[in-house]
Amino acid sequence: MAEIDPVCGKSVDALDDEEELSFQYKKRRYFFCSERCRRAFEQNVERERLQELAQAGALLSNGRVRWGVA
Repeated sequence: MAEIDPVCGKSVDALDDEEELSFQYKKRRYFFCSERCRRAFEQNVERERLQELAQAGALLSNGRVRWGVA
């Protein structure tokens, strides 16, 4: 199964035996092409996760994206 490295965007094979090149955060496992990308993600994990959620929200919303509680 192919996954996308969230840091550099490269395609990565998601193998169960590659634990050192993966990272689990909030019940989701992320896969990386290198140790360098994994460390970069760990240092900015919350920022990366928020960007991912913002992109998904922008793709799924009609019109402009709204933040906060309405």
